[in-house]
Amino acid sequence: MLEVVGSNPANPTNQKQPLRKQRLFLVPGQVLRYDDPRQLNGSLIFIYYVINVHFLRLVDEPNEKNRNMKNMITRRIFTLFLVWAVVSAPVSAQLDLQKPFCDCGFAGSITIFDYKRSEWIMSDSTDSQVETVPASTFKIPNLLIALETGVIQSEMDTMGWIGSIDTTLYGYRPSTYKDMTVKYAFQVSAGWVFMELAKKVGREHYEQVLNDIGYGNAAVSDEADFWNFGPLKVSPRDQVEMLIRIYEEKLPFSKHNFDIVKAVMVTEQTDDYTIRSKTGLGVQNGKDIGWWVGYLQRKDNVYFFATRIVKDHGTPSDGFMKCRLDITREVLRQLGAL
Repeated sequence: MLEVVGSNPANPTNQKQPLRKQRLFLVPGQVLRYDDPRQLNGSLIFIYYVINVHFLRLVDEPNEKNRNMKNMITRRIFTLFLVWAVVSAPVSAQLDLQKPFCDCGFAGSITIFDYKRSEWIMSDSTDSQVETVPASTFKIPNLLIALETGVIQSEMDTMGWIGSIDTTLYGYRPSTYKDMTVKYAFQVSAGWVFMELAKKVGREHYEQVLNDIGYGNAAVSDEADFWNFGPLKVSPRDQVEMLIRIYEEKLPFSKHNFDIVKAVMVTEQTDDYTIRSKTGLGVQNGKDIGWWVGYLQRKDNVYFFATRIVKDHGTPSDGFMKCRLDITREVLRQLGAL
């Protein structure tokens, strides 16, 4: 089945927009890039018209010379058409978006937006729309909210260790049981720090802000970790659209706070590119949900990504955490971003 995926990030409500660049899914997980297919169909109709109108008379005249001329012209037009089709359609190398998931042995999907081409690349367009708990990836908007509300003044504010935490729910991570800055808490994903911040922000303010910025289902509870176990849910496409708005700074937050969050998000930096990202691990309906979301910025382009994998809760797997990153990196390599 042929599936066309294309959209504009400036349309977060997912209303239909004029097609721009497309990804044509030839087989599940494998894509080939074309321009708008309607442009290709229009060109074929035009060529057909030219051949019929301008050279049909050559067929009607029973003249050997005219027949030979007609055959020569037809061959040349066909050759020129083949050259045009190859050169004018920006065809990329075929991508295999399913192989990284098969190599890791986990179900899931990856959703990418190529900023320069304004293209969506999805291994599974249906899964890209499915909402699950965001887990620690919510620390990205959460940090913005904490800064904007004045709960913290900067990423270097220090949070005092609360003394204990439910290790049944949050695992045993003694390296995070200490006083730490908010920046460090973001980097090591110390959930207790952001739960303390959430108590200060308050449910009412979260509901207002999340609705204002269009984050997922914007559902909040009285629990201080509503992003780990629900009711807050977000889809991979929602994650990417939120990252685009953060990159473009088109959310109701100050320039200063955008700069802080972008700096804190940096997880890898080379001479060629910078990756800003956040991982997440949550539980929903008996499934472990593993995320890696963020964007890779080069001098000439930006690639926004949201990778989500799932497995049965409690099933031992040493590779689950690492596979979120491996899958994403492999697809970015296929795209030539890495």
